[in-house]
This record gives sequence, structure tokens and C-alpha cells, in this order.
Amino acid sequence: MKKLFLLLSFALMLSVGCMAQKSIYDITVSDINGNEVSLADYKGKVLLIVNVASKCGLTPQYEGLESLYRKYKEQGLEILAFPCNQFLEQEPGSNDEIVNFCSVNYDITFTLFDKINVNGDEESPLYTYLKAQAPFKGYPEGSEKFAEQLTMIHQKTGTGFEKGDAVKWNFGKFLVSRDGTAIIRYEPMVAPADMEADIQRMLQ
Repeated sequence: MKKLFLLLSFALMLSVGCMAQKSIYDITVSDINGNEVSLADYKGKVLLIVNVASKCGLTPQYEGLESLYRKYKEQGLEILAFPCNQFLEQEPGSNDEIVNFCSVNYDITFTLFDKINVNGDEESPLYTYLKAQAPFKGYPEGSEKFAEQLTMIHQKTGTGFEKGDAVKWNFGKFLVSRDGTAIIRYEPMVAPADMEADIQRMLQ
């Protein structure tokens, strides 16, 4: 009887866990100032969610992201940027340092959030959800050399991020529709401008 009770309790816990992530709008995150933000606040918006870093070869993508934001924010685009230090420790600074870097170098006006992990045991529930909804489907055509470099780095450092649905590097991107039901995944080497057609389509 006790064994049956434990099994039922475990099943209930699993059920509750699944229910907690049935929608992106059930997830709460922290902004870069430490304030809790419910993603339900973004219902009706098209979201571009990006893991960012200040000391990466892809950091200049900030400029393209800001350009997209200024062009489409009035139509309903929101960019949510999550600093992450999991890729060769290329985001080592404090939240204040990250804010200053983004302001001074790229005049960023979209929302920055608290530093998080996007892979592994301590990954943000947001990224657990995003990766489940939009699994890794391979690198874009023409990026073979970059892909080989990423794979080599992950194998050499033992992260395991080259495997499965892990976010592969800084500036991985997830585009979320206005109702949260459609998510498109873009790998890090995809430039912000190359997503513009999909953004326009989701904004219609």
C-alpha cells in the first residue's frame, strides 16, 4: 500500500510539472534588475528570445537585434535578451556591467534579463521549454566550418552541448508567435536580418 502511495505521489508530481510548462506564459523570469517578470505580460506580442554574451565573436549581432527592435516594436515585436556565461565564459560580468556594455556599445533599448544557464542541470525553465518546443534540427546551409568549430570546442571542453537539443552557442534565437503556439529556432550564426521575413509574417 505504501509503495502504491509513493508511485501515485510521484505520478502526481510529474503531472504537475508538465502542467507548469504547458505554455510559455506560465513561466516567470527575472529581469536584469532582479524583478520577477511573468511571460504572460507578453501575450499578444511576437517574442524574439536570445541568449547573449559581451565577449563573443557574435556580439556585434546586438546591432542587428536593436535594428529589428526599433523597426518593429510598434508593430508588436519584443526582444528578450538573456545573458549566459556557459560558452567559454564569454559573459563574465555582473548585471550592472552587462547593462553598461550594452548601453555604451550598442545603445540597446530592448529588455535585458538576469544571467541564466541555457543548458544543463541548472538551466532556466524557459530554455527547457523552448528546446522542447523547437528542437535542434541542424545548422544552416553554408555554416559547416562554424559548426565544426563549435563541435570541436564542446568536445574539447566536455560540455556535451554538441549533442541533442542543447543551445549550441551565444546568440541562439527563438521566435515565438503572438499566441505562443508557434516557435521557430535559429542557430547562433543566423544573422538577425535573416529572420526579418519570419518576423514580418508573425506580426501580420
